Amino acid sequence: MMRPRAAVAHGGGPTAVLNASLAGVIDGCRHRMAALLGARFGLGGLLSGDVTDLLLLPPSAVDAAAREPGSAIGSSRRAFDEAGYNLLLDALRRHRIDILFYTGGNGSMDTAREIAARARAARYDLQVIGIPKTIDNDLLVTHRTPGYASTAYFFACAARDIGMDNRSLPSPVCVLETLGRNSGWITAATSLARREPDAAPHLIYLPERRIALDRIAADVERIYRRLGRVVIAVCEGQRDEHGQPFGAEVDRAGSAVHALASNLGHTLARRITQMTGLRARAEKPGLLGRSCGPFTRESDRRDAYECGLAAARAALAGETDVMVALHATAGTFLTPLSSVARAERTLPLDWIAPDGNDVLSAFREYAAPLIGEVGAYEPMF
Repeated sequence: MMRPRAAVAHGGGPTAVLNASLAGVIDGCRHRMAALLGARFGLGGLLSGDVTDLLLLPPSAVDAAAREPGSAIGSSRRAFDEAGYNLLLDALRRHRIDILFYTGGNGSMDTAREIAARARAARYDLQVIGIPKTIDNDLLVTHRTPGYASTAYFFACAARDIGMDNRSLPSPVCVLETLGRNSGWITAATSLARREPDAAPHLIYLPERRIALDRIAADVERIYRRLGRVVIAVCEGQRDEHGQPFGAEVDRAGSAVHALASNLGHTLARRITQMTGLRARAEKPGLLGRSCGPFTRESDRRDAYECGLAAARAALAGETDVMVALHATAGTFLTPLSSVARAERTLPLDWIAPDGNDVLSAFREYAAPLIGEVGAYEPMF
């Protein structure tokens, strides 16, 4: 039998371990497929013909790329309409693609599901395999997503170190804005920085629980009266009780998917000062949090690689219209694309403190094995 031809593309924002997933796909396809075309900058690379056969790369180059953050082949947030999907199927046929690997989050898995459905309707024998990737950790079914643990570790370390700075020369209020959009998994991970009761962050706010500004101000004043300093961890997608971002500017306000406050931490700090009279400032590591290579967790990199390898094995076994998922302990399994497409897994409400300003032990029991120990500094006295 002729060996199949495959293509791989990335959708959405990159992570610190995305290239490890790509390496897993390449290693799984090597010597088993006729070609593995890497689409440059997402599926648009297939349309423009900007592709390269990744199986021609030497193993040493693949191994080196697997340890780099970002996406070696680029990524894209491009959306497709009816005409776009038709052009994409034409491009896949033109490249004689039998198998399409698509790496991304819930939006990308919806695109993969749509491609699979349209290929079936067109009687095009195309296998479509999804590979999970998102720092937000908001994919359903899978226990965790590659990219999350490394970003969560970065922000936990950031909260720890900002706390050390804050206690040295109190601001007295510091707002740490984390990534996360609609889910608080990353923000919640800053709780792992606490090795003692009064360590930062002192307050944690999560988008799953809307909270009024006057409630935040009251929390800040309470902590400040006791400690003389306050470090707040808040998600970039946090909203008040009316669903508004505390007066922050909203980027892409017309998009139901991508609308996001562009300066939430800064705005919240300014509003806290107005309401309490306490000087407040904001820190926003932003994309640095998802791309800072030295903070990569090796377990996260292994997860990413295993998902890529499992995708190749699934394709060779004839599977289609599925995404690779991770078990809680070890190993991978397959789940239908329809089970994860366009659906968000948010932080369980019963993992959030009743006052909405912290997380409970159930979250830390979930996250600590993934993220690992966030080391503490030994005090001089």
